[in-house]
Amino acid sequence: MTFPAEKPPGGRPLSEIETWIFDLDNTLYPARCNLFAEAEARMADFIVRELRLTLTVEAAHALRRRFFLDHGTTLRGLMLEHGIEPRRFLDYVHEIDLSPVPPDPALVDAIAALPGRKLVFTNGTVDYAERVIARIGLTGQFLAIHDIIACDYLPKPDPSGYARLVAQHAVAPDTALMIEDMARNLPPAAALGMTTAWVRTAKDWAREGARPGDIHHVIDELVPWLRAAVAGPGAG
Repeated sequence: MTFPAEKPPGGRPLSEIETWIFDLDNTLYPARCNLFAEAEARMADFIVRELRLTLTVEAAHALRRRFFLDHGTTLRGLMLEHGIEPRRFLDYVHEIDLSPVPPDPALVDAIAALPGRKLVFTNGTVDYAERVIARIGLTGQFLAIHDIIACDYLPKPDPSGYARLVAQHAVAPDTALMIEDMARNLPPAAALGMTTAWVRTAKDWAREGARPGDIHHVIDELVPWLRAAVAGPGAG
């Protein structure tokens, strides 16, 4: 699937955006930090321990991937198929080393310069998001973090989590913009009337599951794109 290099029909001009909604992982920090490698290893370990299965590491990862593909997250698969209590899984998986995530003063300045409100919408937890945000240097920049618990454990792209975000934080979708690295998480935002922006990465799975018409902007580098959004058309 190919995506437009420029904004297709639909989506507000960036000068009219009042609420900026950011994904967390591989969006507020570069995908090359590869935090998911450690998280995925902990997921596989959790699966072996909790399900009391005799599995090779490869088989545990295959099961983890099936849960992700069938249910949207590994957690959702464990809940639906095995009745796992979600908080124990989330607490275990998110105890990862954040040292690969560098402080990013340029991103801090770019987000601080955005007009309007800023939110984080993540399939992780508030505790984990706050740790990552602190590592980057973004503490205090966001009005709220809308996490998997606030979504009643229904992960993006389940539309119910987006509806809860809009209701709980009084978001006007037609003047909101959602920024994501996973293309499949953007169509529900576009369906609500939000402008959308996809942070393009080299991950094949991050490209899957989206209709190009639901992606209004494609971003290769977040900081220059945010700076240009504030500067407006014709700046420089």
